[in-house]
Amino acid sequence: MRILIAEDDRDIAELVAHYLQKSGWTAHVARAGDEALAYARANAVDLVLLDVMLPGLSGIEVCRALRADRATAAVPIIMLTARAEEADRVAGLETGADDYVSKPFSPNELIARIRALMRRSHRAGPTETALRLGPIVMDLDSHIVSNDGREIKLTAKEFMLLQYLLEHRGRVLSRDLLLGDVWGYRYTGGTRTVDVHVRRLREKLPFLVDALVTVKQFGYKLAHDEVS
Repeated sequence: MRILIAEDDRDIAELVAHYLQKSGWTAHVARAGDEALAYARANAVDLVLLDVMLPGLSGIEVCRALRADRATAAVPIIMLTARAEEADRVAGLETGADDYVSKPFSPNELIARIRALMRRSHRAGPTETALRLGPIVMDLDSHIVSNDGREIKLTAKEFMLLQYLLEHRGRVLSRDLLLGDVWGYRYTGGTRTVDVHVRRLREKLPFLVDALVTVKQFGYKLAHDEVS
């Protein structure tokens, strides 16, 4: 697996690269935003670790550009930053990041988060190879989601969240349950993370505006049948 590290702090970049290589992965370091974007566009990468504060293009700008490009739209992205305010976390998530790690962080925790994200990005699906709701079709074999026959680009985490919702339609799902089962660990970023991803799904798949019901102060419920 090839991981792109976009980080201008040499010590942090070298430390992260060391732990990635110990885990058996290939690491490439880019020290500026434009350099990271150019590398991701020219080379197949399996995941991007993206610092928010980069010279040239910011991490937010790089994330937005990656999501706008069909070739890189589905690449998992974990944002790295020393800025821990909720507004900064939400900004990264709304741009399309799948996860968020605040500095200083434990390298072992970062490795665990990468493993969890990649494991759930490529986990085997159920016997059923396609999940459907209204105009939405999720093909688990090809990893493609379509709406009225038009392919919709989802991030890795959006895909996993939608799959979980479709597999548990009709059930009321708490935000904590979604964090645990979809994110795959005891996530410390807060339940706001779930709300951001749900909002992005509703924007990309308008059918979910009515079909995915917000259960006040608890979580969400996806309609089991067609929405009238």
